[in-house]
Amino acid sequence: MARSRPLLSQAARLTPGFLLALGPLIATGQPTSTAGPDTVKYSLQETVIRVLEASPEVAAELSKQQSAEARTDLARASRFLTEFSFTSAHSASPALDNPNDTPTDQLYLDPDVRNDWESLGMFNEIEINALQPIYTWGQLGGSIRAAREAVAVEEASVEETRIEVAFRAAQSYYSLLLAEGLKRVANDAGDVVARAKREINRLLEEGAPDVDDADLFQVLITEQEFERRVVEVDERLRTAEMALRRQLFLPEDIRVAVADAYLTPIEVDDLDLEDYMQLALANRPEIEQALAGIRAREALVAVARSDFYPKLFAGGKYRLSTSPNRFRQPNPYISDRLLGSSLEAGVGFRLQLNFAQTKAKVERARAQQHEVEFQLEGLHQLIRFEVEDRYRGLRIARAAMEAQQEALRLSKEWLQLESVNFDLDLGDTENLVRAVQSNLQLQAADYQAVFEYNMAVMKLYRACGVLIDELRTGTLVGD
Repeated sequence: MARSRPLLSQAARLTPGFLLALGPLIATGQPTSTAGPDTVKYSLQETVIRVLEASPEVAAELSKQQSAEARTDLARASRFLTEFSFTSAHSASPALDNPNDTPTDQLYLDPDVRNDWESLGMFNEIEINALQPIYTWGQLGGSIRAAREAVAVEEASVEETRIEVAFRAAQSYYSLLLAEGLKRVANDAGDVVARAKREINRLLEEGAPDVDDADLFQVLITEQEFERRVVEVDERLRTAEMALRRQLFLPEDIRVAVADAYLTPIEVDDLDLEDYMQLALANRPEIEQALAGIRAREALVAVARSDFYPKLFAGGKYRLSTSPNRFRQPNPYISDRLLGSSLEAGVGFRLQLNFAQTKAKVERARAQQHEVEFQLEGLHQLIRFEVEDRYRGLRIARAAMEAQQEALRLSKEWLQLESVNFDLDLGDTENLVRAVQSNLQLQAADYQAVFEYNMAVMKLYRACGVLIDELRTGTLVGD
């Protein structure tokens, strides 16, 4: 009994410092939920899929894509009957005053015929106009190509948004697993405090000479600190769980939990840096977005240049007007605006004569094309830098995780050795307490290292533009 008392007393004195060191690590964790009748569990793959389906950010980008698709349909429809309209007019019209009773087919010969505004009738007129381009020097084709490439730009923008949303969802998922691990470590620390409190109370009751009230007060202070940390962690867990639930757009009465039991490292293909570079250049949506933008600008240059040349078109117009108390005159040189019909059809040319403005439009379109080309060049360098940065970050995170795992393994051996020596009355109490403290700290650090490693993997896959593909195939799993 004399040996067990110093052990627990020393544990009580070291525990406050240990909890203070462990507290920030615990506080950085994100939540997981407890099991219950209204709790739903999602795997990593299910979480990301559901978030992508529910994300308003993705929906907003999809709306932009649909708008671009509508513009493409409009450009295609403009190839046929660019102008095709129907117009009707309705008004009151005067009858005719024929004082000489001239025959109705010879009214145009009588100079005394006048409009009779005291006798009004209903005038009706319809007019149909049609214009069909025949050859436009690439204006219509360029407009269609530009609109089609605009859809490709929006598709790439949608994919870019999806990758960002998927990354945030996966990050939240692993944060929940991290919090569960850190919570278990905190509970182990709480068990140490509880055992120390019970043992000191028992020794005080037995009147042990090496135990006094200072030991008890030290444990009680440690207990209060631990309880404060527990409340802080629990509230942070609830807040983060609410955030994930809102990201998943679940009802308020539904709680969300992760399906995995433990936070484990992700298996990663052992590729070299250049392989990841090529993967990024082939899959990053920003590159496809820039390429589509260049093609669209090239098409718009052709559209602007077409105004230098005359455009051939065919057109037609049909007009029909009716009015009571009016009579058609058979003379082809005489017509009544309020009564009759006409048909006009033919081909023609249309040429923009403001060549200075046309030249400026062409130069502006070319400048916009060059702007996107320069942006693409810079984007290649930026992506290479980002991939290399994420690649080296992964190597650092992997080395840190492996070192942390080895340190945890050594701490377990140390703790086992000190426990055996203590049971055989060969060990030192202070060494045993230090071994317990080190093991708890390294458990928390190990969870944090695995989390940072998994985040480094996802950042690399995001930089390569293949994060969603990896999630769809289920390859982002622990080993």
